[in-house]
Amino acid sequence: MTASSALRSLTSLNFMSFTLHRLKKRIAAFVAYTTDWALFIGVVLILGLGSSWYMIERGSSLTTIEAGPWTSWVSAGRPDADPYTRAHQARLGLLPLSTENAQTFIARADSDGRTLHSSCDYAIEGREIPNFWWSLTVFDADGRLIPNVLGRSVFTSDTVAVKPDGSFVITLSRDANPGNWLPIGGAGRLALAFTAVDLGTRAVAQEAEIEDAAPTITRSGC
Repeated sequence: MTASSALRSLTSLNFMSFTLHRLKKRIAAFVAYTTDWALFIGVVLILGLGSSWYMIERGSSLTTIEAGPWTSWVSAGRPDADPYTRAHQARLGLLPLSTENAQTFIARADSDGRTLHSSCDYAIEGREIPNFWWSLTVFDADGRLIPNVLGRSVFTSDTVAVKPDGSFVITLSRDANPGNWLPIGGAGRLALAFTAVDLGTRAVAQEAEIEDAAPTITRSGC
């Protein structure tokens, strides 16, 4: 091989090496670019879907009110309900009473923030609410009534035994108890629904009356 041929071969190899190096750099830059965009899009989707799930599942200060362990969707059952409230109702298959004349509160934890569970006993303490009819119902975590030999899952202002001072105590437990007792068997996690309906005896309904009258939920043993 002559010197000129060797030089041309070396030049060709150097060119190919340089081209390959540039190609590798471009591929690396493209991969980094697409990875960054994929990561960005992934983060946006996760945050978007996560925030939407939270707003539908838990609500916010704009769509719900809280009273101790109880949460209520303020525009439930109304024709002008916001999209998150409507999605919440649709996901759970709810047909709630309009909040124009009723309010339903849901609790999944006791007044100390501990998850309600059928392995524990609870005392639900409240007072009569003048001019309101109310009900208190116990469900399992999926919103189903808990089967029991008494066929009892709810007390109302018409059926609960009230003390002379207007207060009442409802007991949740697996074992029978005297007084206002709701059996919870082996249901696992529990949910409580407290609904107050305005009887229309006043000109203006005051939501604060219902919030202040929402019962306390105290764990008495496990």
